[in-house]
Amino acid sequence: MSVQLGDEVPDFTAETTQGTIQFHDWIGDGWAVLFSHPKDFTPVCTTELGAVAALEPEFKKRNCKIVGLSVDSVGDHTEWSKDIEEATGHAVGYPLIGDTDLAIAKLFGMLPASASGSAGVRTAADNATVRKLFIIGPDKKVKLTLTYPMTTGRNFHEVLRVLDSIQLTANHKVATPANWNQGEDVIIVPSVSNEEAEQKYPQGWSSPKPYLRIVSQPE
Repeated sequence: MSVQLGDEVPDFTAETTQGTIQFHDWIGDGWAVLFSHPKDFTPVCTTELGAVAALEPEFKKRNCKIVGLSVDSVGDHTEWSKDIEEATGHAVGYPLIGDTDLAIAKLFGMLPASASGSAGVRTAADNATVRKLFIIGPDKKVKLTLTYPMTTGRNFHEVLRVLDSIQLTANHKVATPANWNQGEDVIIVPSVSNEEAEQKYPQGWSSPKPYLRIVSQPE
């Protein structure tokens, strides 16, 4: 079974480019992004890991750790990281998980339980479904899942945008509209009555429809 929105993320012990981690302990009381890749030394993924390296300070501002995963060895990850820095100009400062026995990919439902073969002989096409991204909250539950094809590089500015929304809506009874960005107007959720909303937002709100109440983003 694939890991779904709202599920508690599986816990596991793994070797990474920064040593052994116990996943839940590694997340701690903050947020985390885990993103996976079909194969090391592949072109699109090379650009992605460099893009995330460039944005890692932005994730840190949001108390969010980054970890990558590929069905390859930690040694391969270390060598690939050199290529990533040379190609993109950004050094990978976050850990990369080695998963040569496919155990973690299977645990997350990214590969079927019947999948077999060593990392060295499996191709990117064999691992095409190991192409997911998860945002995980401090409660260890999945807040976002994304799945991309191998030919399309991920937009990590969008991941930051969604993280901003998730963190905001975790603390306030609001939702964010289409194409929302940090600082823009938000929507009062339907579970909040008008009476409660008047106490929270004495400045009022706009309401193009009775069920659509738009208000300035709360602090």
